[in-house]
Amino acid sequence: METSSCKYTRHYKPLLSLGLPIIIGQLGIILVGFADTVMVGHYTTDSLAAASFANNIFNLVIIFSTGFSYGLTPVVGKMFGRGDFQDIGRMLRNSIAANSAVALLLIGIMTALYLNLDSLGQPEELMPLIKPYYIVLLVSLLPVLLFNAFKQFADGISDTITPMWILLLGNVVNIFGNWCLIFGKLGFPELGLLGAGISTLFSRILTLIVFACMFFFSGKYAVFRKGFMQSRVNRQDFKTLNKLGWPVGLQMGMETGSFSIATIMVGWLGTLPLAAHQVMLTTGQLGFMLYYGMAAAIAVRTSHFAGQGDMKNVRASAGAGFQLIMIMAAVVSTIIFLSRERLGGIFSDNPEVGAIVAQLTIPFIIYQFGDGMQCAYSNALRGIADVKPVVLIAFIAYFVISLPASYLFGFVCGWGITGIWLSFPLGLTSAGLMFMWRFRRRVA
Repeated sequence: METSSCKYTRHYKPLLSLGLPIIIGQLGIILVGFADTVMVGHYTTDSLAAASFANNIFNLVIIFSTGFSYGLTPVVGKMFGRGDFQDIGRMLRNSIAANSAVALLLIGIMTALYLNLDSLGQPEELMPLIKPYYIVLLVSLLPVLLFNAFKQFADGISDTITPMWILLLGNVVNIFGNWCLIFGKLGFPELGLLGAGISTLFSRILTLIVFACMFFFSGKYAVFRKGFMQSRVNRQDFKTLNKLGWPVGLQMGMETGSFSIATIMVGWLGTLPLAAHQVMLTTGQLGFMLYYGMAAAIAVRTSHFAGQGDMKNVRASAGAGFQLIMIMAAVVSTIIFLSRERLGGIFSDNPEVGAIVAQLTIPFIIYQFGDGMQCAYSNALRGIADVKPVVLIAFIAYFVISLPASYLFGFVCGWGITGIWLSFPLGLTSAGLMFMWRFRRRVA
Protein backbone atom coordinates (compact mmCIF):
# COMPACT_ATOMS: atom_id res chain seq x y z
CA MET A 1 0.00 0.00 0.00
CA GLU A 2 1.37 3.40 -0.99
CA THR A 3 2.36 5.59 1.98
CA SER A 4 1.28 9.23 2.20
CA SER A 5 4.83 10.51 1.69
CA CYS A 6 5.59 8.14 -1.20
CA LYS A 7 2.59 9.28 -3.22
CA TYR A 8 4.16 12.75 -3.33
CA THR A 9 7.90 11.99 -3.46
CA ARG A 10 7.61 9.82 -6.57
CA HIS A 11 6.40 12.93 -8.42
CA TYR A 12 9.43 15.01 -7.41
CA LYS A 13 11.74 13.72 -10.14
CA PRO A 14 9.41 14.22 -13.15
CA LEU A 15 8.37 17.63 -11.80
CA LEU A 16 12.00 18.67 -11.42
CA SER A 17 12.83 17.31 -14.89
CA LEU A 18 10.12 19.49 -16.39
CA GLY A 19 10.46 22.43 -14.05
CA LEU A 20 14.21 22.97 -13.81
CA PRO A 21 14.67 23.97 -17.49
CA ILE A 22 11.75 26.40 -17.11
CA ILE A 23 13.29 27.74 -13.89
CA ILE A 24 16.68 28.17 -15.55
CA GLY A 25 15.04 30.09 -18.39
CA GLN A 26 13.12 32.19 -15.86
CA LEU A 27 16.30 32.83 -13.89
CA GLY A 28 17.83 34.06 -17.12
CA ILE A 29 14.99 36.57 -17.35
CA ILE A 30 15.64 37.56 -13.73
CA LEU A 31 19.34 37.95 -14.51
CA VAL A 32 18.42 40.40 -17.25
CA GLY A 33 16.10 42.21 -14.86
CA PHE A 34 18.91 42.44 -12.33
CA ALA A 35 21.35 43.58 -14.99
CA ASP A 36 18.92 46.19 -16.29
CA THR A 37 18.27 47.54 -12.82
CA VAL A 38 21.93 47.49 -11.76
CA MET A 39 23.15 49.17 -14.97
CA VAL A 40 20.38 51.77 -15.03
CA GLY A 41 20.67 52.33 -11.27
CA HIS A 42 24.39 53.03 -11.54
CA TYR A 43 23.75 55.32 -14.50
CA THR A 44 21.48 57.71 -12.54
CA THR A 45 18.95 57.40 -9.70
CA ASP A 46 16.39 59.21 -11.87
CA SER A 47 16.81 56.56 -14.57
CA LEU A 48 16.22 53.84 -11.97
CA ALA A 49 13.02 55.54 -10.77
CA ALA A 50 11.80 56.07 -14.36
CA ALA A 51 12.50 52.42 -15.18
CA SER A 52 10.53 51.42 -12.06
CA PHE A 53 7.42 53.22 -13.26
CA ALA A 54 7.55 52.13 -16.92
CA ASN A 55 8.58 48.52 -16.24
CA ASN A 56 5.83 47.99 -13.70
CA ILE A 57 3.19 49.38 -16.05
CA PHE A 58 4.40 47.06 -18.82
CA ASN A 59 4.80 44.11 -16.47
CA LEU A 60 1.03 44.27 -16.09
CA VAL A 61 0.34 43.69 -19.79
CA ILE A 62 3.23 41.26 -20.29
CA ILE A 63 2.13 39.09 -17.37
CA PHE A 64 -1.47 39.26 -18.61
CA SER A 65 -0.41 38.25 -22.12
CA THR A 66 1.74 35.43 -20.74
CA GLY A 67 -1.25 34.22 -18.75
CA PHE A 68 -3.42 34.36 -21.85
CA SER A 69 -0.93 32.24 -23.77
CA TYR A 70 -1.05 29.67 -20.95
CA GLY A 71 -4.46 28.63 -22.27
CA LEU A 72 -2.58 26.59 -24.87
CA THR A 73 -0.67 24.46 -22.33
CA PRO A 74 -3.50 22.29 -20.89
CA VAL A 75 -4.94 21.76 -24.38
CA VAL A 76 -1.59 20.64 -25.78
CA GLY A 77 -0.86 18.64 -22.62
CA LYS A 78 -4.07 16.62 -22.93
CA MET A 79 -3.52 16.06 -26.67
CA PHE A 80 0.06 14.99 -26.00
CA GLY A 81 -1.13 12.58 -23.29
CA ARG A 82 -3.52 11.01 -25.84
CA GLY A 83 -0.98 11.03 -28.71
CA ASP A 84 -2.90 13.50 -30.93
CA PHE A 85 0.25 15.08 -32.35
CA GLN A 86 -1.07 16.68 -35.54
CA ASP A 87 -3.89 18.32 -33.60
CA ILE A 88 -1.21 20.01 -31.49
CA GLY A 89 0.17 21.73 -34.59
CA ARG A 90 -3.32 22.96 -35.44
CA MET A 91 -3.75 24.39 -31.95
CA LEU A 92 -0.40 26.19 -32.19
CA ARG A 93 -1.51 27.88 -35.41
CA ASN A 94 -4.68 29.08 -33.71
CA SER A 95 -2.71 30.18 -30.65
CA ILE A 96 -0.48 32.39 -32.82
CA ALA A 97 -3.60 34.01 -34.27
CA ALA A 98 -5.18 34.49 -30.83
CA ASN A 99 -1.97 35.94 -29.36
CA SER A 100 -1.62 38.34 -32.29
CA ALA A 101 -5.17 39.62 -31.74
CA VAL A 102 -4.51 40.16 -28.03
CA ALA A 103 -1.24 41.94 -28.86
CA LEU A 104 -3.03 44.45 -31.08
CA LEU A 105 -5.62 45.05 -28.34
CA LEU A 106 -2.93 45.63 -25.72
CA ILE A 107 -0.94 47.95 -27.98
CA GLY A 108 -4.07 50.07 -28.43
CA ILE A 109 -4.69 50.23 -24.67
CA MET A 110 -1.08 51.07 -23.86
CA THR A 111 -1.01 53.77 -26.56
CA ALA A 112 -4.05 55.40 -24.94
CA LEU A 113 -2.30 55.24 -21.56
CA TYR A 114 0.83 56.83 -23.06
CA LEU A 115 -1.24 59.84 -24.11
CA ASN A 116 -2.29 60.30 -20.46
CA LEU A 117 1.00 59.65 -18.64
CA ASP A 118 1.20 63.21 -17.35
CA SER A 119 -2.02 62.76 -15.37
CA LEU A 120 -0.73 59.84 -13.24
CA GLY A 121 0.98 62.06 -10.66
CA GLN A 122 4.56 60.89 -11.20
CA PRO A 123 7.60 63.15 -10.53
CA GLU A 124 7.76 65.73 -13.33
CA GLU A 125 11.53 65.39 -13.75
CA LEU A 126 11.14 61.72 -14.77
CA MET A 127 8.82 62.29 -17.75
CA PRO A 128 11.60 62.98 -20.34
CA LEU A 129 13.08 59.60 -19.39
CA ILE A 130 9.84 57.64 -19.10
CA LYS A 131 8.24 58.57 -22.42
CA PRO A 132 10.84 57.37 -24.99
CA TYR A 133 11.52 54.24 -22.94
CA TYR A 134 7.77 53.55 -22.84
CA ILE A 135 7.48 53.76 -26.64
CA VAL A 136 10.25 51.20 -27.21
CA LEU A 137 8.66 48.78 -24.74
CA LEU A 138 5.33 49.29 -26.53
CA VAL A 139 6.84 48.17 -29.85
CA SER A 140 8.21 44.99 -28.21
CA LEU A 141 4.78 43.67 -27.13
CA LEU A 142 3.98 41.77 -30.36
CA PRO A 143 7.23 39.71 -30.35
CA VAL A 144 6.59 38.83 -26.68
CA LEU A 145 3.14 37.39 -27.39
CA LEU A 146 4.21 35.46 -30.48
CA PHE A 147 7.16 33.96 -28.59
CA ASN A 148 4.77 32.96 -25.80
CA ALA A 149 2.71 30.87 -28.24
CA PHE A 150 5.77 28.82 -29.26
CA LYS A 151 6.97 28.49 -25.66
CA GLN A 152 3.64 27.20 -24.31
CA PHE A 153 3.44 24.72 -27.20
CA ALA A 154 6.89 23.40 -26.27
CA ASP A 155 6.09 23.24 -22.55
CA GLY A 156 2.86 21.37 -23.29
CA ILE A 157 4.74 18.59 -25.11
CA SER A 158 7.24 18.41 -22.20
CA ASP A 159 10.02 20.02 -24.26
CA THR A 160 11.09 22.61 -21.70
CA ILE A 161 14.77 22.44 -22.72
CA THR A 162 14.42 24.29 -26.05
CA PRO A 163 12.72 27.41 -24.63
CA MET A 164 15.33 27.48 -21.86
CA TRP A 165 18.25 27.74 -24.30
CA ILE A 166 16.50 30.27 -26.50
CA LEU A 167 15.69 32.47 -23.50
CA LEU A 168 19.27 32.24 -22.25
CA LEU A 169 20.54 33.30 -25.69
CA GLY A 170 18.20 36.30 -25.68
CA ASN A 171 19.30 37.22 -22.17
CA VAL A 172 22.98 37.25 -23.09
CA VAL A 173 22.21 39.46 -26.09
CA ASN A 174 20.12 41.77 -23.90
CA ILE A 175 22.82 42.23 -21.25
CA PHE A 176 25.49 42.86 -23.87
CA GLY A 177 23.22 45.35 -25.61
CA ASN A 178 22.57 47.12 -22.30
CA TRP A 179 26.29 47.53 -21.72
CA CYS A 180 26.80 48.95 -25.20
CA LEU A 181 23.78 51.25 -25.38
CA ILE A 182 23.35 52.49 -21.81
CA PHE A 183 26.99 53.52 -21.35
CA GLY A 184 28.03 54.05 -24.99
CA LYS A 185 30.58 51.22 -25.30
CA LEU A 186 32.26 49.86 -28.47
CA GLY A 187 31.38 52.96 -30.48
CA PHE A 188 27.65 52.86 -29.73
CA PRO A 189 25.91 56.06 -28.61
CA GLU A 190 25.35 56.60 -24.87
CA LEU A 191 21.55 56.39 -24.61
CA GLY A 192 21.00 55.66 -20.91
CA LEU A 193 17.55 54.25 -20.11
CA LEU A 194 16.47 54.42 -23.75
CA GLY A 195 19.42 52.18 -24.64
CA ALA A 196 18.15 49.55 -22.18
CA GLY A 197 14.77 49.64 -23.93
CA ILE A 198 16.28 49.25 -27.40
CA SER A 199 18.36 46.28 -26.22
CA THR A 200 15.24 44.63 -24.77
CA LEU A 201 13.34 45.12 -28.03
CA PHE A 202 16.14 43.58 -30.10
CA SER A 203 16.49 40.54 -27.81
CA ARG A 204 12.72 39.88 -27.92
CA ILE A 205 12.68 39.97 -31.71
CA LEU A 206 15.72 37.68 -31.82
CA THR A 207 14.21 35.01 -29.54
CA LEU A 208 11.02 34.95 -31.61
CA ILE A 209 12.96 34.48 -34.87
CA VAL A 210 15.12 31.70 -33.40
CA PHE A 211 12.13 29.75 -32.01
CA ALA A 212 10.13 30.14 -35.26
CA CYS A 213 13.10 28.89 -37.29
CA MET A 214 13.51 25.88 -35.01
CA PHE A 215 9.84 24.97 -35.32
CA PHE A 216 9.73 25.25 -39.09
CA PHE A 217 13.09 23.60 -39.84
CA SER A 218 13.92 21.23 -36.94
CA GLY A 219 13.22 17.53 -37.39
CA LYS A 220 11.98 17.02 -33.82
CA TYR A 221 8.96 19.21 -34.52
CA ALA A 222 8.12 17.58 -37.87
CA VAL A 223 5.00 15.72 -36.69
CA PHE A 224 3.61 18.91 -35.14
CA ARG A 225 4.66 21.02 -38.13
CA LYS A 226 2.61 18.77 -40.43
CA GLY A 227 -0.54 19.53 -38.45
CA PHE A 228 0.36 23.23 -38.40
CA MET A 229 0.83 23.46 -42.18
CA GLN A 230 -2.27 21.44 -43.08
CA SER A 231 -4.62 23.36 -40.78
CA ARG A 232 -6.27 26.76 -40.81
CA VAL A 233 -7.36 29.14 -38.12
CA ASN A 234 -10.86 28.05 -37.14
CA ARG A 235 -13.56 29.41 -34.89
CA GLN A 236 -13.78 26.43 -32.52
CA ASP A 237 -10.08 26.28 -31.64
CA PHE A 238 -9.87 30.07 -31.46
CA LYS A 239 -12.84 30.06 -29.07
CA THR A 240 -11.32 27.29 -26.93
CA LEU A 241 -8.04 29.17 -26.51
CA ASN A 242 -9.84 32.39 -25.61
CA LYS A 243 -12.10 30.55 -23.16
CA LEU A 244 -9.05 29.20 -21.32
CA GLY A 245 -6.66 32.10 -21.89
CA TRP A 246 -8.71 35.09 -20.75
CA PRO A 247 -9.41 33.85 -17.19
CA VAL A 248 -5.74 32.95 -16.61
CA GLY A 249 -4.60 36.22 -18.18
CA LEU A 250 -7.03 38.22 -16.06
CA GLN A 251 -6.00 36.37 -12.92
CA MET A 252 -2.30 37.03 -13.50
CA GLY A 253 -3.05 40.53 -14.77
CA MET A 254 -4.97 41.42 -11.61
CA GLU A 255 -2.12 40.19 -9.44
CA THR A 256 0.40 42.24 -11.41
CA GLY A 257 -2.09 45.11 -11.66
CA SER A 258 -2.23 45.38 -7.89
CA PHE A 259 1.56 45.75 -7.86
CA SER A 260 1.44 48.27 -10.74
CA ILE A 261 -1.19 50.41 -8.98
CA ALA A 262 0.87 50.16 -5.80
CA THR A 263 3.81 51.47 -7.86
CA ILE A 264 1.77 54.53 -8.76
CA MET A 265 1.07 55.03 -5.04
CA VAL A 266 4.78 54.71 -4.27
CA GLY A 267 5.43 57.38 -6.92
CA TRP A 268 3.33 59.78 -4.82
CA LEU A 269 5.97 59.38 -2.10
CA GLY A 270 8.83 60.60 -4.33
CA THR A 271 11.80 59.47 -6.40
CA LEU A 272 13.81 57.67 -3.68
CA PRO A 273 10.95 55.38 -2.53
CA LEU A 274 10.18 54.65 -6.19
CA ALA A 275 13.80 53.66 -6.83
CA ALA A 276 13.82 51.39 -3.74
CA HIS A 277 10.50 49.91 -4.84
CA GLN A 278 12.05 48.95 -8.18
CA VAL A 279 14.97 47.26 -6.43
CA MET A 280 12.62 45.13 -4.30
CA LEU A 281 10.29 44.28 -7.19
CA THR A 282 13.28 43.14 -9.25
CA THR A 283 14.43 41.04 -6.29
CA GLY A 284 10.88 39.75 -5.79
CA GLN A 285 10.83 38.44 -9.34
CA LEU A 286 13.53 35.97 -8.26
CA GLY A 287 11.08 34.13 -6.04
CA PHE A 288 8.12 34.52 -8.38
CA MET A 289 9.96 33.14 -11.41
CA LEU A 290 11.30 30.18 -9.40
CA TYR A 291 7.84 29.37 -8.11
CA TYR A 292 6.19 29.88 -11.47
CA GLY A 293 8.75 27.70 -13.22
CA MET A 294 7.86 24.80 -10.95
CA ALA A 295 4.17 25.75 -11.11
CA ALA A 296 4.32 25.50 -14.91
CA ALA A 297 5.57 21.93 -14.47
CA ILE A 298 2.56 21.31 -12.19
CA ALA A 299 0.26 22.52 -14.97
CA VAL A 300 1.90 20.23 -17.53
CA ARG A 301 1.81 17.15 -15.25
CA THR A 302 -1.78 17.70 -14.12
CA SER A 303 -2.91 18.25 -17.72
CA HIS A 304 -1.28 14.97 -18.82
CA PHE A 305 -2.96 13.03 -15.99
CA ALA A 306 -6.27 14.81 -16.58
CA GLY A 307 -6.10 13.77 -20.25
CA GLN A 308 -5.76 10.15 -19.06
CA GLY A 309 -8.56 10.53 -16.48
CA ASP A 310 -6.15 9.80 -13.61
CA MET A 311 -7.38 12.20 -10.90
CA LYS A 312 -5.41 10.47 -8.15
CA ASN A 313 -2.14 11.53 -9.79
CA VAL A 314 -3.57 14.96 -10.61
CA ARG A 315 -3.92 15.53 -6.85
CA ALA A 316 -0.56 13.97 -5.98
CA SER A 317 1.44 15.90 -8.59
CA ALA A 318 -0.08 19.22 -7.45
CA GLY A 319 0.73 18.43 -3.81
CA ALA A 320 4.29 17.41 -4.65
CA GLY A 321 4.84 20.56 -6.68
CA PHE A 322 3.57 22.72 -3.81
CA GLN A 323 6.03 21.03 -1.44
CA LEU A 324 8.93 21.75 -3.80
CA ILE A 325 7.84 25.39 -4.13
CA MET A 326 7.76 25.79 -0.34
CA ILE A 327 11.36 24.55 -0.16
CA MET A 328 12.30 27.17 -2.75
CA ALA A 329 10.46 29.87 -0.77
CA ALA A 330 12.45 29.00 2.36
CA VAL A 331 15.75 29.26 0.46
CA VAL A 332 14.82 32.59 -1.18
CA SER A 333 13.69 34.09 2.15
CA THR A 334 16.91 33.03 3.88
CA ILE A 335 19.10 34.56 1.15
CA ILE A 336 17.22 37.86 1.17
CA PHE A 337 17.24 38.11 4.97
CA LEU A 338 20.99 37.53 5.18
CA SER A 339 21.73 40.08 2.44
CA ARG A 340 19.19 42.74 3.48
CA GLU A 341 21.78 45.35 4.52
CA ARG A 342 23.77 45.02 1.29
CA LEU A 343 20.97 44.52 -1.22
CA GLY A 344 20.27 48.18 -2.01
CA GLY A 345 23.95 48.91 -2.66
CA ILE A 346 24.02 46.32 -5.44
CA PHE A 347 21.55 48.40 -7.45
CA SER A 348 22.22 51.98 -6.43
CA ASP A 349 25.02 54.12 -5.00
CA ASN A 350 22.47 56.17 -3.05
CA PRO A 351 22.58 55.18 0.69
CA GLU A 352 19.01 56.41 1.24
CA VAL A 353 17.75 53.93 -1.37
CA GLY A 354 19.68 51.16 0.41
CA ALA A 355 18.13 52.06 3.78
CA ILE A 356 14.59 51.89 2.35
CA VAL A 357 15.36 48.55 0.68
CA ALA A 358 16.51 47.07 4.00
CA GLN A 359 13.15 48.04 5.57
CA LEU A 360 11.21 46.33 2.80
CA THR A 361 12.88 42.91 3.15
CA ILE A 362 10.62 41.94 6.09
CA PRO A 363 7.27 42.26 4.24
CA PHE A 364 9.01 40.69 1.25
CA ILE A 365 9.90 37.58 3.28
CA ILE A 366 6.41 37.39 4.80
CA TYR A 367 4.68 37.13 1.40
CA GLN A 368 6.87 34.35 -0.06
CA PHE A 369 4.67 31.57 1.37
CA GLY A 370 1.49 33.06 -0.09
CA ASP A 371 3.17 33.76 -3.42
CA GLY A 372 4.33 30.15 -3.71
CA MET A 373 0.91 28.81 -2.76
CA GLN A 374 -0.99 30.92 -5.29
CA CYS A 375 1.50 29.98 -8.03
CA ALA A 376 1.15 26.25 -7.29
CA TYR A 377 -2.61 25.99 -7.11
CA SER A 378 -3.54 28.50 -9.81
CA ASN A 379 -1.44 26.40 -12.18
CA ALA A 380 -2.94 23.18 -10.88
CA LEU A 381 -6.35 24.61 -11.77
CA ARG A 382 -4.97 25.60 -15.18
CA GLY A 383 -3.76 22.05 -15.74
CA ILE A 384 -7.27 20.65 -15.25
CA ALA A 385 -8.76 23.52 -17.33
CA ASP A 386 -10.80 24.83 -14.37
CA VAL A 387 -9.94 28.49 -14.94
CA LYS A 388 -13.16 30.49 -14.67
CA PRO A 389 -13.16 30.73 -10.84
CA VAL A 390 -9.61 32.14 -10.77
CA VAL A 391 -10.83 35.52 -12.05
CA LEU A 392 -13.21 36.06 -9.12
CA ILE A 393 -10.63 34.79 -6.64
CA ALA A 394 -7.97 37.14 -8.04
CA PHE A 395 -10.36 40.09 -7.95
CA ILE A 396 -11.19 39.49 -4.28
CA ALA A 397 -7.57 38.89 -3.24
CA TYR A 398 -5.89 41.72 -5.12
CA PHE A 399 -8.53 44.42 -5.58
CA VAL A 400 -10.79 43.91 -2.55
CA ILE A 401 -8.09 42.95 -0.03
CA SER A 402 -4.60 44.00 -1.19
CA LEU A 403 -5.09 47.41 -2.86
CA PRO A 404 -7.30 48.98 -0.17
CA ALA A 405 -4.80 47.72 2.42
CA SER A 406 -1.97 49.40 0.43
CA TYR A 407 -3.67 52.77 0.70
CA LEU A 408 -4.76 52.20 4.30
CA PHE A 409 -1.34 51.14 5.58
CA GLY A 410 0.67 53.50 3.38
CA PHE A 411 -1.27 56.75 3.70
CA VAL A 412 -4.05 56.55 6.30
CA CYS A 413 -1.78 54.89 8.88
CA GLY A 414 1.18 56.92 7.62
CA TRP A 415 3.54 53.96 7.25
CA GLY A 416 4.68 55.03 3.77
CA ILE A 417 6.27 52.53 1.42
CA THR A 418 6.65 49.91 4.16
CA GLY A 419 2.90 50.07 4.73
CA ILE A 420 2.23 49.61 1.04
CA TRP A 421 4.45 46.52 1.00
CA LEU A 422 2.73 45.07 4.10
CA SER A 423 -0.44 44.74 2.02
CA PHE A 424 1.17 42.28 -0.41
CA PRO A 425 1.20 39.27 1.99
CA LEU A 426 -2.54 39.76 2.59
CA GLY A 427 -3.42 39.60 -1.10
CA LEU A 428 -1.09 36.77 -2.10
CA THR A 429 -1.87 34.50 0.86
CA SER A 430 -5.64 34.95 0.54
CA ALA A 431 -5.37 34.13 -3.19
CA GLY A 432 -3.30 31.02 -2.45
CA LEU A 433 -5.76 29.72 0.15
CA MET A 434 -8.74 30.23 -2.17
CA PHE A 435 -6.98 28.58 -5.14
CA MET A 436 -6.06 25.60 -2.94
CA TRP A 437 -9.64 25.26 -1.67
CA ARG A 438 -11.04 25.37 -5.22
CA PHE A 439 -8.56 22.80 -6.54
CA ARG A 440 -9.15 20.33 -3.72
CA ARG A 441 -12.89 20.68 -4.06
CA ARG A 442 -12.69 20.21 -7.84
CA VAL A 443 -10.61 17.00 -7.75
CA ALA A 444 -12.13 15.49 -4.59
